[in-house]
Amino acid sequence: MHPNPVFHTHEAAANLAYARDRAFGILAVGGAEGPWMSHIPFLLDEAGDTLWLHLLRSNPIARALKDGPAAARIAVSGPDSYVSPDWYDVVDQVPTWNYVAVHLTGMLELRPQDELHDLLDRQSAFFEDRLLPKTPWTPSKMSDGVMERMMRAIVPCRMRVTGVDGTWKLNQNKPDDVRIRAADHVEAYGIGTDLTVLAALMRGANGQGA
Repeated sequence: MHPNPVFHTHEAAANLAYARDRAFGILAVGGAEGPWMSHIPFLLDEAGDTLWLHLLRSNPIARALKDGPAAARIAVSGPDSYVSPDWYDVVDQVPTWNYVAVHLTGMLELRPQDELHDLLDRQSAFFEDRLLPKTPWTPSKMSDGVMERMMRAIVPCRMRVTGVDGTWKLNQNKPDDVRIRAADHVEAYGIGTDLTVLAALMRGANGQGA
């Protein structure tokens, strides 16, 4: 996370809401030769203190969890872009990268296999609801026995969330007019993801002066 406190002004509730809505991130758990990492979808409850996910049984993280719960972190990335110094239209600026990121930390553990079906039902319902008015996909559409066979390859996991931090690096350290000029150029010419969303966030950020 960026060390400048001006980029960490969002309350925990806002960071949790962002992570809950995004529902996808990079899970990291310590390994002997460096952290194991997996890109995973997840469900975060309304209280923001319990997170559910599933892993392939062969995943090194899943294998490590057989020895007991482990400290874990999930990094949730949002929109981002390179920002050229020329876009500020003021002197003596340097390149930077604007982005939104939320980190959730806590203890990750395996859960009993009989909880898996409910977890998968809840996950699919969460994402399918976003596709309305499409008729939601449900496991009942699968042939008899197929879902059960596929579930043998994955395991349910739960993380108790004990820490939340977010970086919303949106040029808040620039005067309003400078930040808005940069936002206009990010939307038109940026290099990154979700440029329109990032530009809107930059325009709405509170400037903190030069």
